[in-house]
Amino acid sequence: MLSLIDELNLFYRILKKCYNETMLINNKKKIFIGTFFLGAIFLSIIKINLASGQEDEMFNQEIQQLNSQIQAQKQQLDALADRQKAYTQAIAAKQAEKNNLNSQLALLEARGNKAQLEIDQTNLEISKSDLEAKKIAMDIMDANNRIDQQKEHIAKLLRLVYKQDQISTLEILLLNDSISEFLNQAKYLENANEELKNSLAELQNDKERLEKAQIESREKGVELAKLKKDLEEKKAQLNYEESEKNYLLEETRSSEKAYQELLQRAKKEASQAAAEIAGLENTIRDKMAQKDKDRLANSDSTLSWPVPGRTITATFHDPDYPFRRIIGEHSGVDIRSKQGSPLYAAADGYVARVKFNGSTAYAYIMIVHNDGISTVYGHVSGANVAADQYVSKGQLIGKTGGGTGMPGSGPFSTGAHLHFEVRKNGLPVNPLEYLP
Repeated sequence: MLSLIDELNLFYRILKKCYNETMLINNKKKIFIGTFFLGAIFLSIIKINLASGQEDEMFNQEIQQLNSQIQAQKQQLDALADRQKAYTQAIAAKQAEKNNLNSQLALLEARGNKAQLEIDQTNLEISKSDLEAKKIAMDIMDANNRIDQQKEHIAKLLRLVYKQDQISTLEILLLNDSISEFLNQAKYLENANEELKNSLAELQNDKERLEKAQIESREKGVELAKLKKDLEEKKAQLNYEESEKNYLLEETRSSEKAYQELLQRAKKEASQAAAEIAGLENTIRDKMAQKDKDRLANSDSTLSWPVPGRTITATFHDPDYPFRRIIGEHSGVDIRSKQGSPLYAAADGYVARVKFNGSTAYAYIMIVHNDGISTVYGHVSGANVAADQYVSKGQLIGKTGGGTGMPGSGPFSTGAHLHFEVRKNGLPVNPLEYLP
């Protein structure tokens, strides 16, 4: 007695024979191709998975190397940060010591060492960011490759499934030698559809990963540009610190007596300038009230930057100002600028004073504005305006200075910069609260 499966297989063979004799004479080739495509689907899947696995392994090894290098540089940065703290403490200790030549030179030495350390730190940050940018670039390349592979894989699957769909289920059924083989074929087709679904999901994930990596790449580019700009500023600061030290050594010839004489001259010039500026504030306003009150009252007192650059080397009342013990609190901000750079009026107003005679004595220009505001431009190396002259915002008024031994620099001003003050009702205020 035949079993149920034997009976089904017998019936299947009879049906197949009939079908072959009547309908499949011209279609055998078509059926064979259909079955071949089913097998090709899975060969394609296996090949792609093997290739992808090899590429993933190589990619992961490179990423692991980059991560190790990045981690090592992070540890170096931590060590540099500890050394920075030590120099900061040393600078604070030197600032508390009695003001003499040796202590001032030691202070400048510590500041120079700190500036060099900041340069080393920034160089390391740039190197680390370069590695991180390389890692992101690799991720972008990998995501693009995976997207291309997935697209190709999906295209093959679609072509194979489409061609398989052109063959009827009955044709595939009759091509196989048993129902079991047919069921296996049906399972293959089901797996192919599942593979297509998974590939589409992976494609979407890779696209999202690519978009994220591209955003990170742009952000890393901005970060690198900022670090490189910071590096140039720190190099300029180091040159400034070295210039201060060399200036002191040259002016004093390592003589304490010469240093104290220089100190007294600096204090005298600073106090004279402060007294002149404070006295001129009221004088010029009274004069303008009688002469041209309406023009000043209707002028624009909002401030703009007086030089193109906006790099601040010393802030208002800066606790780290190197000459704080010599001339007192820093009454403005120092803005880095090249020697002889154009200097512009920060707002509309009247020129109250131009003190510049071409010598190395401290030179400045003072302008009074509406709303009780006045501005002072220190260490000028040239003047294009005169007292009582009305100027407009952005008008050229002179040239910046501040370089060692240059006209208008004054004692204890070595690096080229503009000393910029803002006063409200005669009292110095933080310029950064008024500048855009």
